[in-house]
Order: sequence, then structure tokens, then C-alpha cells
Amino acid sequence: MISKKMFTQKAILLFVAFLVLVTHSNAATKPNIILVMPDDVGFGDYACLGNPVMRTPAVNAFRKQSLLFTQFHVSPTCAPTRSALMSGRHEFKNGVTHTIFERERMSLKTWTLPQMLKTAGYTSGIFGKWHLGDEEAYRPENRGFDEVYTHGAGGIGQSYPGSCGDAPGNTNINPAIWHNGKFEKTTGYCTDLFFSQALSWMDEQRKSEQPFFAFISLNAAHTPHVLPREYYQHYLGKPGVDEAMAKFFGMIENVDTNFGKVLQKLKEWKMEENTLVIYLGSDNGGTAGIKLFDAGMRGSKGTSYQGGTRVPCFFRWPAGGIPAGGECSALAAHLDLFPTLAEITGGTVPESAKNQVEGKSLLSLLKNPASHWPERTLVHHVGRWERGQAEKGKYQKMSIQNSRFTLVNNQELFDIKADPGEKTNVIGKHPEIAAQLRAAYEQWWLDVQPLLVNEAIDGPKQNPMKVLYWKQFGGEPTNQNSPATPKQKQRKKAKVDS
Repeated sequence: MISKKMFTQKAILLFVAFLVLVTHSNAATKPNIILVMPDDVGFGDYACLGNPVMRTPAVNAFRKQSLLFTQFHVSPTCAPTRSALMSGRHEFKNGVTHTIFERERMSLKTWTLPQMLKTAGYTSGIFGKWHLGDEEAYRPENRGFDEVYTHGAGGIGQSYPGSCGDAPGNTNINPAIWHNGKFEKTTGYCTDLFFSQALSWMDEQRKSEQPFFAFISLNAAHTPHVLPREYYQHYLGKPGVDEAMAKFFGMIENVDTNFGKVLQKLKEWKMEENTLVIYLGSDNGGTAGIKLFDAGMRGSKGTSYQGGTRVPCFFRWPAGGIPAGGECSALAAHLDLFPTLAEITGGTVPESAKNQVEGKSLLSLLKNPASHWPERTLVHHVGRWERGQAEKGKYQKMSIQNSRFTLVNNQELFDIKADPGEKTNVIGKHPEIAAQLRAAYEQWWLDVQPLLVNEAIDGPKQNPMKVLYWKQFGGEPTNQNSPATPKQKQRKKAKVDS
């Protein structure tokens, strides 16, 4: 005879077991997410997209397995793109209007992608480049990432006055890497190290059966083009390829090789069906490779023409119903990834950030590339005006586009459907279109102004990452690391950054 008390206890245990089973089941159905993004690679730097000398077999094969967005846009430079990815909104609304001088720091009021995913039970790791602030409060470990394996600034070894800087004397080969709160001196080439650490971390997460988000955010193929000779020597002597371009191509091929290893591991782990793999071709337009092949586009990194912002983006998720080998020509952008992943995972944002996300979920297009996609406008702006001179930079290196037309620098209108190379200015033929785009831009500019929170900020006396390195390994500041005044910063012209 079972007593009422025993019955109640068994009922509670059964209910708890049911909750555990349901929770485990829900976790198991959520896809793992891997986002791979190289640096400074152009649309035309992939063999499958027309490059005549590049060797990218992994991306070539991945194209046949994934859905390619052919009209996907990012920002004209690096830190801004990363900010839009992390927030779901235009980078200026996070205060990111530059890549240095404290204007690369993402506003602390921004609710980030890994924070959103955490509400859906995900753990997140970043491997490679952060470039959204090196001071403690801004670093990725304090913005939602659980695993951090990164370098400082916009590139390994970069150093600027103020808050943007990497470990002193760092280089792509045997770099010092910031790993979960301390530097580690490593042996090897940086891209190999970033992918290797990402795979090791993903292996740990799969064993724990917790869904994960891995952001493999690379500094390759950004300058300096320092890499082992065996990675690029086979490009030397190719038609139109000098040594600098050979090194650039070697860095891209190495990314491709490592990407192939990730795909192979997913297959070995029997995880490829329910893992959403996103390969975002670059964080901005092309650089060193455009002299050989520019995919028929005008402009490059640091411009607001299509060649400065249009990049390929591939999505693969078999269990999610994404068709393999297809293409989608809908106008899409980096700020769409945040709401897309929110819809897929069920992640949420707090009340304080409910108006933050302005991108659109791509999920309907991922399932059916031909589904209805409403007309929209996208603003591209290089920023980088002199300190305190935002109004003077309003129309400099900017564009606003819809799916057919783009208004560049407030003076040139191009029909990018008929003229994808932006060769013929048709503003005289379509003044009404120019007026519509100009009006939309004027409203956007007004909306942005209250959110430019980094325009007059002075950085710390020393680069934080350098200070942390010296504290851990010894050493002291040198004259070249002494603080710069705001006027000195304003006069400084950065020729190479990201």
C-alpha cells in the first residue's frame, strides 16, 4: 500500500525528471553556431567567386553545401562591422565611428550578441580579433563572452596612443595571446592558433551538451602580411601577383585550410546537421587583391562604394532547412545577424535594449531564398572625421542605398542593378530617387547624433593591453607609448589600421 506522502514524493520526482528531459531536449534542438570572418578580404578573393589564382577549396566546397547571399553588406572598415554584428544596429549608434582614438569602443549600453544568446542557454567564445575596446570594461570577457582568446587593438602588434594597442612587440608568428584574463606566450602562426583553440573549446562544449556560439574573428589577411613562407611561396610568379599580394593570398588560403578543418571536425563529431555555420567573407571591402580581381565592383575598403561594403556571406544548417547550393539576392547586412540568431535560438534582449536592434531576421530567406523581402535602405559611412568634426564629415565617404539605387557622397546616384560597377552617375535622370534617399539619410543622421558617445573622450595614459603585459612579464613604458594630447591625436593620420 503506497502512502499519500510517498505518492506525492514520487510525483515530484517524476515532474522534476520530466522538466530535466524537456530542458535537455530543447537544448539539443538548438543549433550550435559558428561564425567565421576573415579580415580585409574582398568579394573577389575567393576562387568560387571568380579569382583566377586563389586556392580556396574549403570555401568552394562550402558554397555547394550552403546558401550564398550575393548582396550582403558590411561596414567600410573593421571595428564598425564588428560593432554592428555584436549589436544588430548601425555602428555609429554604438559610438563606433573610427578604428582608433577611443572611437572604436562599443558603447557600454549596447546589449551584445553573446549576452542575447546567453538568455537562450548558450555559452560563447571569441577567437582572434575583438577591436571594440581594450580597456577592462570594454573587453570581450565583460561583454558576454565566456571564452576569450584574442589580441588587442585592430591587429597583432598594433600600437596607437590611448586605449587601442596590442601586447608590445607582438607579431603574427609566436604571438602573445590574451586568454581568459591573462597573456599566454604561444608558438605558431596566429590563424592556426585561433582555429586550434576554437576547435579545442568546441570539443569541450559538445561533451557538455551545451549549445555554443563560436566567433572565429580573424586578423588575417590584414597587414602586416607576416606568415611562414611555405604558406605563400606557391603564389610567387603567378601573373599579376607580386610578393605582397602573394603573402596576402597565402593568408587567405591558410584561413581556408583551417576552415576546412572545422568542417571536417563537425562531420567527425556528427554535429554538421544541427550546426549553423556562417562564413562571412570579410569585415569590409577588398584590399591587396583588388589589383588582380575586383569582382567588377568600384571601390575598396575605406570607401562607401559597393566594393567597400559588399561581401559574400554563406549559411549552412541542414537541420534548419537551409537549401544547399542556392543563392539569395535580397539586400542584407551584418546588422541582420543579431535578429536572425535571436529568432533561431529564442534569445531575448532586456527592456532597456528593446529598441536597439534595427536589423531584420533573415530566417524566412534562409528557408526560402525567394520569399518576400520588403524594400529597405542601408547607410554606409566610413566615419573617421577629425575629432569633434562630425558635421563636416556628414557627406564624406557616405552612401545610402536600396536594392536598386545608391546615393554616394550626396552627389552621385548609381543604378546598381543595371550598373553594378557604379560607372555612370544617373542623378540627373532620377532626381526624385536621389531626393528620397537624401531625405532618408538626413533623418538617419539626426537619429545618430545623440549616440555618438566617443567623440570627445581622452584615453588612458598607457595602452591597457601593454600595461597588462608589463604587469605579467615585466618591462616598462617607453617614450613611444607616452600619452598623446587630444590635439596630437587629431593630427595623427593612421595610414594602416582596420
